[in-house]
Amino acid sequence: MNTITPPVIKTETKKTQNSKPLIGISLGISQEVIEELSEEINNMLSYAVYNGIIINTDVNSLVQNSTVDDLINAHNLLCKNIAPATPKSISFIKDTIKNGSKKSFINKLPGIRNLLLLALVFLVLFIGSGMSEQVNNNSLDQGVLGNNGFPLLINFIYLASISGMGVLFFLLKNISISVKNGTLIPEDSIEYSTQIILGIISGIIMSEIISTGTIGAESVTLLNKGGLALLGGFSSDAIFSILKGLIDKLKNLFIPAKN
Repeated sequence: MNTITPPVIKTETKKTQNSKPLIGISLGISQEVIEELSEEINNMLSYAVYNGIIINTDVNSLVQNSTVDDLINAHNLLCKNIAPATPKSISFIKDTIKNGSKKSFINKLPGIRNLLLLALVFLVLFIGSGMSEQVNNNSLDQGVLGNNGFPLLINFIYLASISGMGVLFFLLKNISISVKNGTLIPEDSIEYSTQIILGIISGIIMSEIISTGTIGAESVTLLNKGGLALLGGFSSDAIFSILKGLIDKLKNLFIPAKN
């Protein structure tokens, strides 16, 4: 692999009306950006070679010239070659593996480890709450309005644990795809935390509000409540989009569109 020598950005001087030069004013792209471009190009080339990705041969001549324009063009070509991975995700995975070289794969990626531990917690809560005599068809049928005290708490824990398992089922599948495609970035951990909360809320909404509107007490069963909670947790994004679409339609009815 050819070594990229970043071009040197020349420093020019300017004179004021008193003919005093101002030294240190650099024109064009800074040297730090040039070095960052070179590092990302090398990372993308290494990633492409390691994963057997076909590289555009025009990159070779662009890298050898090492002008700013050529580096940018080479960077653009490589971004297309390695998509859906990005220079940011490649750098993150590389640093993670490097810093955790003596750790297991799960410990190298604390985000995945935390999700697995949380999935185990929800599973234990689901089993523990499901074993309680307070969780049955009648108590779930009564819902929030009919229960109070400990029965209400244990039923909420039951439904929340199912919703949590649903959203974690979705997230763990997504994160496994991200690791396979090399698209994992640090910001994902923040997004996962938000989606877990939204998934639990969505599962509670689905199980309590939608099932409350069914006709006949016999139609509200343990399976229906649990299934709706699981569906709400797994598809929290879809539930949010549906609710937002309904709100937008109501706004259009009462608020005239601006011409």
